Amino acid sequence: MSVKTMEPLSSAPDSLCIVRLSALGDVTHAVPVLRAIQRQWPATRITWVCAVVEHRLLSLIDGIRFVTLDKKAGWRGYRELRRQLRGEKFDIMVQMQTSARANLAGACVRARIKLGWDKARARDLHHLFMTHVIPPAAKQHQVQGHLAFARALGLDADEPVWDFPVTEASRQHAAERLPGEQRTLLISPCSSHVHRNWLADRYAAVADYAVATHGMRIVLTGGPSEIEKHMGRDIETAMQNNADNLVGQLTLEQLMGLLERADVVLSPDSGPAHMANALGKPVIGLHACTWSIRGGPYHSLDLCIDKFPQAARQFRNKAPEEIRWGTKIEEPGVMALIEVDEVINRLDEAVSRLPR
Repeated sequence: MSVKTMEPLSSAPDSLCIVRLSALGDVTHAVPVLRAIQRQWPATRITWVCAVVEHRLLSLIDGIRFVTLDKKAGWRGYRELRRQLRGEKFDIMVQMQTSARANLAGACVRARIKLGWDKARARDLHHLFMTHVIPPAAKQHQVQGHLAFARALGLDADEPVWDFPVTEASRQHAAERLPGEQRTLLISPCSSHVHRNWLADRYAAVADYAVATHGMRIVLTGGPSEIEKHMGRDIETAMQNNADNLVGQLTLEQLMGLLERADVVLSPDSGPAHMANALGKPVIGLHACTWSIRGGPYHSLDLCIDKFPQAARQFRNKAPEEIRWGTKIEEPGVMALIEVDEVINRLDEAVSRLPR
């Protein structure tokens, strides 16, 4: 069966299934698609198939049925997914992820139309699982790439609307952790790939500058992995000032409260960077493994430090335009291309934009 470019629908579907399993940043990119559907097709019943960790974040959103896939369960996870969806057939499946795992999850969903990525941005035999695709687009930011699914369905979705909920409990927790009106620099220093992480002593230098020059409070956040805990301790040790090290101590719900209360967020290409962006916070994104014009915090691209073009030449011996869109250069030492003074300059700019 040939795969067709999607034509806009003439009427709202009764049911729609989103397949976007992971990761935290990417499911955050997909939320504006959900919001466009909810605003313009309020009667459409929406199911979202996601992974277990990401469900902890997405479950804050009301009015959606979530079905989780336990990625650690192997084939048993897919059998359980099929069991949960047994007897259902959706009008449309929107699959905004092209990995082999996501393709297998999409295969568990019965739908009249299965809409996926165009060929240039697909991988892992994605097209074999789809009936329709979105139109191709060159060098498109991932937020706009996801919104292309909404536009392909006929929805008005020029710019993203997140409207991401923050619970009162998480706001209260954040107020207790960060009392008063002192400005806060929240540093989420780690990403899902160790080579995307900046150096602890350089984070510490920026943090000390933020304290000395802008009178900011420093908060460190991150998950419970040993790599993240080790990074948090190393930053604390290298700093001349104090930091509130909350690495490994927060739920995703609590992290959302802290991100909302922070004034500026500093992070490599990571889920928290995109979560902060979704909450309207200025984000200083540190990019060398990935290209910020594709996957940086959408509303803070001018605050990003982007060494991807230099990394392409140094580690791939190519101009960045010669590398496939979406390529990651996750090599030891690549993040060392980012200098402290560059980040400090972005911090000064971010602080200058804050309300007085």
